[in-house]
Amino acid sequence: MNSSDGGDRRYLLVQLPEALDGLSFDSIADVTKERLRRAAKKIKDENPLFAGDLGFRVFKLDSSNIRTWDPDHDDLDQTLLDSIEHLKPGRSEADVLYELLLKLGLDLCVPIETQTMAGKDVHSVGGGVLITCLAEAIAGDDVESLALGIVEWRWRLAPAGDTTCVFRDSAFADDVVKTNMAAILEQHGIANVRSL
Repeated sequence: MNSSDGGDRRYLLVQLPEALDGLSFDSIADVTKERLRRAAKKIKDENPLFAGDLGFRVFKLDSSNIRTWDPDHDDLDQTLLDSIEHLKPGRSEADVLYELLLKLGLDLCVPIETQTMAGKDVHSVGGGVLITCLAEAIAGDDVESLALGIVEWRWRLAPAGDTTCVFRDSAFADDVVKTNMAAILEQHGIANVRSL
C-alpha cells in the first residue's frame, strides 16, 4: 500500500517464538521474518523506483543489560569490586544501545548510523540527537581524537536540538580520562555527557 499511495505506514509486529516441528523453520517468528524479506524483495522488484524503507528490526525480550545492586552485606568489599562493571557480561553493544533507546524514550525505529573514530565504534541515533560510544576501553591517548571526531560528526549531522553523548563508565581508564572527554565535548557545545 505504501508503494501504491506514497504512504508512510509503520507497524509493530509481535510474534511468539512458537516452535515448529518438521519444517525448515525453527519457529513461527522465523517464518514471519522470511515472509517480510520476500515481500520486501517483491516490492523492490515490481517498483524499482520505490525509495521507501523495506527493512525491519527484530527484538527479543530479555532481562536488563544492567546489573541490579544486590550487596552481600557479609563481604561488601568484594561486592563493590564486582560492581565496577555494572553491565552484564556477554551483552553486545547493540543490546546496550537498544536498552538505552528504551530508557531514554526514543523510538526503536529511529535511524542509527555507525562510524569508527579512534578505533572505537560510535553510534549516531536520530541524526545526532544521541551519540554513543559503548567501547569497553577508552585510554587517555584516545580521548582527544575520539571527542573531536564526535564533535565534527555532530556538526555535519546538525541535529535540531541538543545532543546527548553516552559512554560506558567502566571504559574510561580513570577519572581524568572521563573528565577530559566531558571537557572537550562541552567546549564544543555538547554539554549533556552521560555514562552508564
